[in-house]
Amino acid sequence: MGFGEEVRRRRDVRGLTIEQLAERAGLTPNYVGTVETGKRDPSLSTVLALAKGLRVPPAELFGG
Repeated sequence: MGFGEEVRRRRDVRGLTIEQLAERAGLTPNYVGTVETGKRDPSLSTVLALAKGLRVPPAELFGG
C-alpha cells in the first residue's frame, strides 16, 4: 500500500472528509486529494502535516 492509499485509509477509518483533514493539516483539500491518489509526491513538511492532522506518528503512514 502506498503513502496516499494509507492516508486515505486512515482518514476513512477516522470518519474524516478530505476537507476536514486538509483543515487539520493546514493544506488545501485539492492538494490532499492529489496526495491520496498518488498524483503528487508529498514533501517532508506535507508528510508531517498529514500525520499531525491524522494524529498518528509520520512513520505509520508508510506502512511496513
